[in-house]
Amino acid sequence: MNPDRPSQPILPKVGLMLPGGGARAAYQVGVLRALADLLPARAANPFPVITGTSAGAVNATAIAVHADRFRVAVGNLERVWRNFQVGQVFRADTLSMLRSGLHWLLAMASGGWLLPPPRSLFDNAPLRELLGNQFDFGGIRRAITAGHLDALSISAAGYVSARSVSFYECRTGCEPWQRMRRAGEPTTLSLDHIMASIAVPFLFPPVRLEDEFYGDGSMREANPFSSAIHLGAQRLLVIGTRNDTLPTSPALPMCPSFGQIFGYMLDSLFTDGLYSDLERLTQLNQLVDRSGPLTSPSGGAGPGTGVQLKRIDMLVLLPSRDLSEIARYHVSSLPRALRVLLRAMGAMNAGGGQLMSYLLFQQSYTRELIALGYMDAMKRSEDLVAFMGGYPVSSSGATGIMRRLAARRGVREGLQQEKRAEAQ
Repeated sequence: MNPDRPSQPILPKVGLMLPGGGARAAYQVGVLRALADLLPARAANPFPVITGTSAGAVNATAIAVHADRFRVAVGNLERVWRNFQVGQVFRADTLSMLRSGLHWLLAMASGGWLLPPPRSLFDNAPLRELLGNQFDFGGIRRAITAGHLDALSISAAGYVSARSVSFYECRTGCEPWQRMRRAGEPTTLSLDHIMASIAVPFLFPPVRLEDEFYGDGSMREANPFSSAIHLGAQRLLVIGTRNDTLPTSPALPMCPSFGQIFGYMLDSLFTDGLYSDLERLTQLNQLVDRSGPLTSPSGGAGPGTGVQLKRIDMLVLLPSRDLSEIARYHVSSLPRALRVLLRAMGAMNAGGGQLMSYLLFQQSYTRELIALGYMDAMKRSEDLVAFMGGYPVSSSGATGIMRRLAARRGVREGLQQEKRAEAQ
């Protein structure tokens, strides 16, 4: 044991935060598999607070409904991801793709007179059926009652209110919250909440929850860590699906294709809020370290005496490889009709790997991502065990990631200055 560690740390309430990422979320499953192997065989869920967005909401729910046996929960989740086929997520057969294409064509050619505009590019009814068969949502309440779970939160974005809403089910004592463009609302979670959270704009249809239609939870989610903190998490394990600290190879300037632009949009949708909130929380932790616990001016939407701001330790696990590059090696496994569509969008060209990496719900790809997540987590097994046990992991947490990001920005700016000097 490290002599610098305290002998009996006070176990904190660890929250699990799973952001969106489409098919990339298979990486999260590999990390969770590694953690399950590091814990005792019959251990219950080690995360009192679990939050998920988009595809991360699926993984979060899978852990919550079987919170009494963490290894069983992860095993069930891994079995689904290891055997994924695109047809289990959305209809990608030739007839369905042709019907969708003709619908779009007739709607645009007639200005909506012959056919109304389609609700989405893909029909994700197969995913609704799959998740409906996999999840017993009553298990969430049973886990909370038995003490294996404090709260599960699933985020979605309202198209009318323009808010990011964290729908949560929790033990007594968790109060709802209101902030600018975001809110937390207690509810009884259902399949509709997951389908709303994964409703990526244009790709999948929006879902009605009560009196409003909702879309993918990554939209408007400027503070993805907030729901876990509001629900009582004292430190956060974050499993991302994109690593912006990885070096990128220089590319010739080319006009991006539609597929490349759409992949760029999905990348921004799923990761920009995560990195900006990571930077904000890192700066807040540094301020608390220097000044001690602080008090914010307001505790919510109405008047109040304020809330105390404390340090929130984070351990962030990110892929050690570029998942877009991995996706390019598995394109041939996609259904032919979907490959034709991606080729027409320019997603098969250089730079189109981002879009494919989010849509490649094929077992050859998801299995490689699970293996990568497992390997990355096992390389940091000491950090994981220490973090779950309440010990500090400062050098491997969010601060280290922000330093690497700053260093990469400095290198990029230096190269740009050199190019400008050469041009002059």
